[in-house]
Amino acid sequence: MTWRLDVLAPGVQTSVQDLGGRRGLWRVGVPPSGAYDTLSFALANAAVGNDPGAAGLEAVLGGPTLRFTASTGSEGSDGGTRGPLLAAVTGACGEARLNGRAVRPGEPFAAYDGDVLAFGPCGPAGLRGYLAVRGGLAVDRVLGSRATFLLGGFGGGTGSALAAGDVLGVGRDENCAAPAALTAVLPALADRWTLRVIPGPHGAPDYFTGDALAELFAAVWTVDHRSDRTGTRLAGPAVRFARDDGGEAGLHPCNIHDSAYPVGGIMISGDTPVIVGPDGPSLGGFVVPAGVIQADLWKLGQLRPGDRVRLEPVTPAQAEIAREERRRLLADPRAAAAAVIFPPPPAPSAPPPGTAAQPDPQPDARPDAQLTAQDRPAPLLSLPAQAGRPELSVRLSGDHHLLVEVGPARLDLTVRARIHLLHRELTARAQLTAAAGVPENVEGVRSLLLGFDPAVLDPRELAARVGDAWLATPDPAGVELPVREVTMPICFDDPDAHEAMRRYQRGVRPDAPWCPDNVEFIRRVNGLRDRDEVFEIVQKATYLVIGLGDVYLGAPLAVPLDPAHRLVTTKYDPPRTWTPENAVGIGGAYLCVYGMEGPGGYQLVGRTVPVWRKPAADQAGRSPEPAWLLRNFDLLRFEPVGHDELLELRAAVADGTIGLSMRETTLDLGTLPGPDTPQPPETMDFIQLRERAFAAERARWAQAAAAKTGA
Repeated sequence: MTWRLDVLAPGVQTSVQDLGGRRGLWRVGVPPSGAYDTLSFALANAAVGNDPGAAGLEAVLGGPTLRFTASTGSEGSDGGTRGPLLAAVTGACGEARLNGRAVRPGEPFAAYDGDVLAFGPCGPAGLRGYLAVRGGLAVDRVLGSRATFLLGGFGGGTGSALAAGDVLGVGRDENCAAPAALTAVLPALADRWTLRVIPGPHGAPDYFTGDALAELFAAVWTVDHRSDRTGTRLAGPAVRFARDDGGEAGLHPCNIHDSAYPVGGIMISGDTPVIVGPDGPSLGGFVVPAGVIQADLWKLGQLRPGDRVRLEPVTPAQAEIAREERRRLLADPRAAAAAVIFPPPPAPSAPPPGTAAQPDPQPDARPDAQLTAQDRPAPLLSLPAQAGRPELSVRLSGDHHLLVEVGPARLDLTVRARIHLLHRELTARAQLTAAAGVPENVEGVRSLLLGFDPAVLDPRELAARVGDAWLATPDPAGVELPVREVTMPICFDDPDAHEAMRRYQRGVRPDAPWCPDNVEFIRRVNGLRDRDEVFEIVQKATYLVIGLGDVYLGAPLAVPLDPAHRLVTTKYDPPRTWTPENAVGIGGAYLCVYGMEGPGGYQLVGRTVPVWRKPAADQAGRSPEPAWLLRNFDLLRFEPVGHDELLELRAAVADGTIGLSMRETTLDLGTLPGPDTPQPPETMDFIQLRERAFAAERARWAQAAAAKTGA
């Protein structure tokens, strides 16, 4: 007998997810995806005897209505045993009904042919509910995972949220464990939360005042309604910075030279904290003062708009204790349920019906008295500048990532070359693999983010490996890299780019200084004579790709090799809610091509062809061509075309009829200009004009803010 789930009603947004999602592709802007509330998801699978990573359903706000259908053929599944199908619900699922009768969360129930499960609304506390079926959902893996990346349009079988009429096959159950009732160990859902965080990697006094960080951790934040799987926005007091602007990284002091975020990293976008979610961006230009610890990441999936949140700084040792508690629970949830390991909770404001109440797991004690809001854990490694090498530091970013930073906080292509050579040395030593305990790595402008598995590798050991590799990297002078010269068409003033500007002005920030015309804003803050000069500079420039995945799916982060072509802007604050796929924008001194439709903050100048091809389902024994079309250190040029011609080229590149125009060549890293490289007088004139215009724009912003507050 085989089983399938027929979708009678899809719910608000229901998607197929698994545990952990995609690994190893953060470096090119592919987020992990996977279940947002990993704890509830894993317990749902454990209740029906599945492996924790088996695919199941995640429902947001309101869940689906599903019919369980059995058949004796192979339709919709790959086989199984006879008898009813076991299923379980967890998370915000208190209204779930099977044939009209309440289903107890965390307790497996038997579904027979024709039975109907109505998941109902998710709540009243919490935001997401989960469904696991014995054997898991049988959907194809894409890029190593069954998880749906909704914005990217792949995974989960259809690449989208469920729709009425969809059919989901159920996998084989021969290797499943015995089911277990786990209601006693389900986490309680509430409307007030504490998120334990590790301060850093960015802190005071470099980016923030000590008082500002104290306020960050003392405030009670409210979850903003604009939160989703990309990230959780927190509304509260404005964050105060220790500097006036981000220099070449952007006009706002929150801007930094692009550095990778971990999931759970708290980036400051403008004045607003945003906690990166499982569908969030990997690479971006915002400062990160803290990261949510691994044991508390599940809570992010249950934060409901209007919920109150406090950020509690803890030590790495406390984070390790919390992680070990979570590991023990998931290693044997049946024993944990039998022991009823959680003490009675305080009365929640609205407990889901039928759910055993447990408290939000928290440490009994407050953080160490020595840990203040201003503190960051000391660097795990700090090497001074010596023998021509710039200084290097290694810090925790959360409790399962390290951020390696090189040199001072400025745009220096020679430092970017050294980051690449460090990455190459670590790769040659086989130290950037899941087997070595480092499943993720992302190169930034002056940084390298390393995601490590604490069960396999101690962060201090990883920092020591980084230091050894750093001392073995060659001087960039004389190192030649094989690279490609890539020419891409661009439609300046593309209608879809202007539609994004109009939507932003109408619905987000009507008085933004970059409205109504981003190109005019770029002209003004760079002191150029007219809009056409903006386009002329973009066309003349040769851009060096120094990052992938900003924003998403192989999107290139690039900077002009010639400082005379470096236009400097700031990013939208708050960001756009919509950007057309493959829009071309400038933020700080950087240019990016948006890999997909979605939010964004770069000032738009036009649109080009795809830099990503939608991946097909994985096939055993076959390594498909990469879905991303560009590489780090590619040399980009843009060639203007009209709107109609661009549409034809976009379609041809997307379906593989044509590729990007490329020529193999080499790049001598010793020729890359640094900030101290002498420049001709005309280049210095351009830079000084830009700096004066930049300062004038900042003064206008200050005057406008003073007038608004009556100061």
